[in-house]
Amino acid sequence: MGAFEIKGGKSLSGEIIPQGAKNEALQVICAVLLTPESVTITNIPDILDVNLLIDLLGDMGVVIDRPSSDTCTFTARDVNLDFLQTEAFKEKSRRLRGSVMILGPLLARFKKASLPKPGGDKIGRRRLDTHFIGFEKLGARFNYDTHDAFYTIDASRLHGTYMLLDEASVTGTANVVMAAVLAEGTTTIYNAACEPYLQQLCKMLVGMGAKISGIGSNMLIIEGVEALHGTDHRMLPDMIEIGSFIGMAAMTQSEITIKDVAYDQLGLIPDVFSRLGIQMERRGEDLYIPAQEHYEIQTFIDGSIMTIADAPWPGFTPDLLSIVLVVATQAKGSVLIHQKMFESRLFFVDKLIDMGAQIILCDPHRATVIGLDRRNQLRGLEMSSPDIRAGVALLIAALSAKGTSIIRNIEQIDRGYQRIDSRLKALGASIERIA
Repeated sequence: MGAFEIKGGKSLSGEIIPQGAKNEALQVICAVLLTPESVTITNIPDILDVNLLIDLLGDMGVVIDRPSSDTCTFTARDVNLDFLQTEAFKEKSRRLRGSVMILGPLLARFKKASLPKPGGDKIGRRRLDTHFIGFEKLGARFNYDTHDAFYTIDASRLHGTYMLLDEASVTGTANVVMAAVLAEGTTTIYNAACEPYLQQLCKMLVGMGAKISGIGSNMLIIEGVEALHGTDHRMLPDMIEIGSFIGMAAMTQSEITIKDVAYDQLGLIPDVFSRLGIQMERRGEDLYIPAQEHYEIQTFIDGSIMTIADAPWPGFTPDLLSIVLVVATQAKGSVLIHQKMFESRLFFVDKLIDMGAQIILCDPHRATVIGLDRRNQLRGLEMSSPDIRAGVALLIAALSAKGTSIIRNIEQIDRGYQRIDSRLKALGASIERIA
């Protein structure tokens, strides 16, 4: 496994362009299975998880033309469904949480699908009930082989229906939407997720001929059509990477301009970082972060300690709580971080404590950060990345720390951030990829 060696304590400067949105990519790339015609997608992030998914589609018989690292044309004319029963498919799809997104398109177009229990980040239990309950309400039947951890689903006839999702799951909503676009009749999905990624998927499907109304709300109405056609689609910039760069600029006292951020799609992200005292300025579609020697966490109006918690969109994304937590360690003031969704996502704070941060892990879901106001600089440490977002939080901590840090298991970081080392080097960071 590879590692990063980081010599911290350096201020960075310059411009950086965010990659395409990872979470959108895993949805829209799977949507190409809905049509035999060609679909071209641009602004694709060149990251491990997305490349694994593209390879998986290629193994299934999808013809893929990739003229550049961020552009692909997919033609799913001859999909080999027999491949879904092979050990090669089971091994590859288990490595990728996003492989679950192939189920909806396969059920819609081919009336059957198979999948092993997906892998991905070890951040807590990530149940698939919402996906399968939605499929069942559309008329599908599924079987789960507990011995092989393998799902087999039959959907010989999908029909529109009304459903109230048990949770506003982004991937669950996306999977059900993709299954419903070719179902007979009208499907109404209430308590649907409405994240920008899901909105982008729906807009792409409409461009392919689907009939979807209510995009951007928590009620989607889908009128099934007989077939979909090809389209061109451009992905949004990755809001999680944008938030990571905001936090990195504050921690390292750096002057950074984040280019082409699609500001109106960032939701609460700028507001939450502003509550930590981080200054920023919108310049068209760019976001300018000035160098700050100090930043102070706000309190609530009554003077009580600030709480930052995740919530379904338009609430604050859980993927940035790790970044908020590490940035707060060098702020003035205190904040309670409440990670509601995943019970293992805060278990990297012991590394920050070893680096000199003052953090109280209250329970698996809550941590109180007592900001140091830069009175004591974090110190370099050898550590391992437990998941994508915690890995980048540790990377940000290392960039701000005194001395040298080693971060191992960086394959986790590579899963979500493309060529992060070379892009940070361009800003002046001292980071090397080592064996």
